[in-house]
Amino acid sequence: MTEPMQRDGWGGQWRGLILFWILVLAVLGIGGVAVQLAGPPSPAAPPDRHASVAEPDAAPAKSAIEAAAQAILAQRPGHGTAGPIAAPNPALQEPAPERDGSMLPRIAADGRTPGQLYARGFAAAEPARPRIGLILAGIGLNEADSAQAARALPAEVTLAISPYAPQPASVLPIAREMGHEMLLSIPMEPQGFPLNDPGDHALLTDAAPAENARSLDWALGRFAGYAGTTGALGNKLNGERFQSLPEQIDPVLSTLAARGLFYVDPRPGQPALAHVWSRAIDLTVDDTSERAAIEAKLAELERIARDKGSALGLVDAPSPVTIDRIAAWASGISERGFSLAPASALMRPPAGGATQ
Repeated sequence: MTEPMQRDGWGGQWRGLILFWILVLAVLGIGGVAVQLAGPPSPAAPPDRHASVAEPDAAPAKSAIEAAAQAILAQRPGHGTAGPIAAPNPALQEPAPERDGSMLPRIAADGRTPGQLYARGFAAAEPARPRIGLILAGIGLNEADSAQAARALPAEVTLAISPYAPQPASVLPIAREMGHEMLLSIPMEPQGFPLNDPGDHALLTDAAPAENARSLDWALGRFAGYAGTTGALGNKLNGERFQSLPEQIDPVLSTLAARGLFYVDPRPGQPALAHVWSRAIDLTVDDTSERAAIEAKLAELERIARDKGSALGLVDAPSPVTIDRIAAWASGISERGFSLAPASALMRPPAGGATQ
């Protein structure tokens, strides 16, 4: 009995071992099938060398820069649609802070600016030609000469209306009817002050900021429908001393930009200004009233435009001789390969801002 019992014990052990290995192999087989079905493991991501850079913070900064650039571009003066000069629009006006009944220009709720709405349309020639602009200052001081200038000169000549014009309403309808873009002249302290007197409402270097702000509002509220502004007051009063001081002129330029206006700097060759779309003149056409000297300056404007792509001239006063010479010169400007352009078509973006 002993031997058969021993064989039965060993047989039971072998049967247990065989069952154990069968289970092990079954488990391994099932695992292998699962691995095959799952596919190879995803490769480990390489370490991020820039993990320390805060990407969420960088995106808002870029967006802020782009938004500022877009805001600058949105105020680009002028437009390319031909047509009459728009009449003053109440949507682009607001009461002056002094509540004196005058209205100041502003940007409309839909984003339209005076520099766009009241500009003369200008479509660039194809192929592009050098552009020449002319601004005639002192308009409104002499009613007869101002009316003659508005009627005799090409519509592309821009007229700068004096805030001291005794009856601006008499010349504004004529200028608008003839298609002239209009600027407002801002009186500012010139060189040689007080011998050179820019008037009772001029912005002065020794005046308090609040007083200069009131003087600026007075000028801006004299009439409506102008696309931009200039420091050229006429009679060789160009506000050079006031404009040479950044702490004085910067608040003025910021105000103009906030109201959607551009600015023409009457100081020849000055660089682009901060805050506002602007352009400096290249020369004054009527330093003297001699016909030959005026013609020489107009020829110089053509040379500058040919060399640089554009040129901007200032005419200090609407005298009969100057009007006659400009009209004769402008009659053949296209045949000589140039485009006569309104001031708005020559403006440049603020210094440090978006580019054209």
